[in-house]
Amino acid sequence: MNSGIRQKIIDVCNQKIEKKGENVGLSFYAFFANKNDNPALLMEVATWWIMTHQLDHFEKAVKIKKMVENNI
Repeated sequence: MNSGIRQKIIDVCNQKIEKKGENVGLSFYAFFANKNDNPALLMEVATWWIMTHQLDHFEKAVKIKKMVENNI
């Protein structure tokens, strides 16, 4: 994933953790607006989430943040 979406994922995770605590879960849709204005990027993140890492629909924000920060 490009550095722009990586930073957005980290920022969204930080916001969710700050608001709801370390047990908050999220899906990859949390990183996108409610409209499909960038389908290629959505598919890139969905592929990373679903195909590459076989993550559940909802995962802990702290887990996702750590994976992205460590470039996993």
